[in-house]
Amino acid sequence: MRIGAEEEFHVLDVESGHLVPRARAVLDRLDRPGFTTELQQSVVESNSRVHDTLDDLYTDLAGARRRLDAAASSLGLAVVAAGTVPLARVTPRDVTADARYRHMAEEYRRVADEQLICSAQVHVDVPDRDTAVRAMCLVSPWLAPLLALSASSPFWLGADTGYASWRTMLWQRWPTAGPAGCHASAADYDTAVQELIGSGVISDAGMVYHDVRPSAHQGTLELRICDACPRAETVVLVAGLFRALVRDACERLADRDGPLCDGHHDWLRAAAWRAARSGLEGYLVDPATRRAAPAPEVLRGMRDRLRPALEASGDWDTVHGLLEEALAAGSAAHRLRRAAAAEDLLASVDLMVDETRGGRAGRPAAPAARRPVPPVGTGGARPRLRRTTAGGAVG
Repeated sequence: MRIGAEEEFHVLDVESGHLVPRARAVLDRLDRPGFTTELQQSVVESNSRVHDTLDDLYTDLAGARRRLDAAASSLGLAVVAAGTVPLARVTPRDVTADARYRHMAEEYRRVADEQLICSAQVHVDVPDRDTAVRAMCLVSPWLAPLLALSASSPFWLGADTGYASWRTMLWQRWPTAGPAGCHASAADYDTAVQELIGSGVISDAGMVYHDVRPSAHQGTLELRICDACPRAETVVLVAGLFRALVRDACERLADRDGPLCDGHHDWLRAAAWRAARSGLEGYLVDPATRRAAPAPEVLRGMRDRLRPALEASGDWDTVHGLLEEALAAGSAAHRLRRAAAAEDLLASVDLMVDETRGGRAGRPAAPAARRPVPPVGTGGARPRLRRTTAGGAVG
């Protein structure tokens, strides 16, 4: 089961730390395919190639980040992989000049205007579309812990939201965001999508924003619940766990070995809320018991449950080591809050930029034997953001 990832990056002014609508200028400096625009002109998307191993995925993601950083730096800009950035201004004028995006901006108004958020998506190969649709039911209960791993958006418009992933709260306002629901077959799922389009609520299948969905253009199952992650290692960890979930689901569907989906997904939205609120620093809803449990306990239990699938993909050592490191370091939201508390919001922006570039300052190391993924070289010092706004107030 091959894997790939899509990452979204905010474009910031390197001096003020504010979000700026200059994605096109950055893209014009890049000399390779794989980068594209998004709804907002302040976001650049990067698409990895398809890989067999987590090491190769990591190398790809790290290389793309280096090229993106070099292009942005040459313009006095910086790029950040995080769910939100602390300093931004909401305006209806910064939508990318594309007919589809313009329609979305007009139809969804404030929801589209406030789409100043970034996510990370993971694709995993599946045997066929029917399997992809049926596997969604089996993997869905385990997606909220992956959101907790990725949580990186505590700040919004200059204020601390109290959430680890405020991006999730903004994202869930779209009419099709949230749990995917249960479908018996690809035909059943496609009928449901066509009904949504026919209702006029969405204009095309690309606007089905479920937490997980079968890709409309590739033979993959796509994870969509996660924040963008400052550390590329977090994307790799999420990818390894998601691939194991998909492998486990496909094997259970093929063998009919063990219980399949019970159709009771009414608790999944609540579980996602809990993960968005707490990140790794509080309680999650344990999918095995549907009771509150500390996040490390839930994630270690998930990893151990998936050990056969992780070993089948050759991912056990990498996932084991990266998970222990992630739990030791805490969520990105926690690290960003700590930086802001020690200094100001711009200090948290500094940390976002540094981690996106591969910086490892203050990061606890995982055991060497369980750390096959190497650190990313930054290729030089990054200019530090100037402290031009007291307390990080929005300009």
